[in-house]
Amino acid sequence: MDGFQIREVCKFIGVKPYVLRYWEREIPLLAPRKDLNGHRRYSWADLQILFRLRYLLYEKGYTVAGARKLIWQEFTGTEQDKKALYMALRSELIMLLQKTRAIRLADTKEGDQDRRSNR
Repeated sequence: MDGFQIREVCKFIGVKPYVLRYWEREIPLLAPRKDLNGHRRYSWADLQILFRLRYLLYEKGYTVAGARKLIWQEFTGTEQDKKALYMALRSELIMLLQKTRAIRLADTKEGDQDRRSNR
């Protein structure tokens, strides 16, 4: 099944799993699917909402209720087109960051193997 596990999302967002579960209860737009084992699987859309929510709560000082209201307006109001473009760009940047990290990790492993073979 596609999507991100809760532990992966926690690393991306920088919060604990119980915080994500709380936010799910408080933000109706946030609804990760569950796989056959009942584990949460977060989509790109869920990640976009989570990044926005974290920014509003931790950087801008919004309450959960205030952030919920603003996010709802952004996803349903007149600013929707601008926000959709912003969210699409953000998703693309996250994907590129993941690919870059994977390439660096692969390069590091190859370098380690080369050093071992030269000994």
